[in-house]
Amino acid sequence: MFVKYAHAFIIFPGGFGTVDEFFESITLIQTQRASRFPVILVGNEYWKGLTDWMEQALLKTKKITPSDLCIFQLIDVPEKIVRAVTDFNSRP
Repeated sequence: MFVKYAHAFIIFPGGFGTVDEFFESITLIQTQRASRFPVILVGNEYWKGLTDWMEQALLKTKKITPSDLCIFQLIDVPEKIVRAVTDFNSRP
């Protein structure tokens, strides 16, 4: 239900629950069970290991496609986060 009403997910560093919600949101978008919305990871240094693993383990073994990595973004600048969300939500 949390994803159903979301206009964006802004995800800060966290533990298992945070990672679970991140993967749940991108899985629902990937499988087209939820409409696309911005999913933004804040803290490039924190998330870099996870995104590297996704590229090396999932993409290289064709468990995901290159476009699946475009479901989310890493953005650390608050103004760019706001712009990404407003630009996405102002699209027709």
